[in-house]
Amino acid sequence: MKTLLTTTIGRLRLCAFLEGVSLLILVFVAVPLKYGFGLPSLVSAMGPIHGALFLLFVFSALRVGVDQRWKFRETTWKVLLACIIPFGTLYLDYALLRKLQSRAT
Repeated sequence: MKTLLTTTIGRLRLCAFLEGVSLLILVFVAVPLKYGFGLPSLVSAMGPIHGALFLLFVFSALRVGVDQRWKFRETTWKVLLACIIPFGTLYLDYALLRKLQSRAT
């Protein structure tokens, strides 16, 4: 857990997890409650939280991309694309970020 907070890739992994979970809550819980049951309060609460986490993830991904000297056409675009697909950031962590962090430490 300590490496998640001390390295840039670790912080990106943490941002990816939080952003991914917030997107899943928004898409699979809040939106159905709003349109299926007329309860918009969870969307009103989760929308700004997810938006902030999304921006944090994008800025963190760009920072790590610059620090790690990722080529945009090889890695960075995949990382940025993952944040708009449900389960994308969770898969990204499993397939790419975990391996990058283990190589860096």
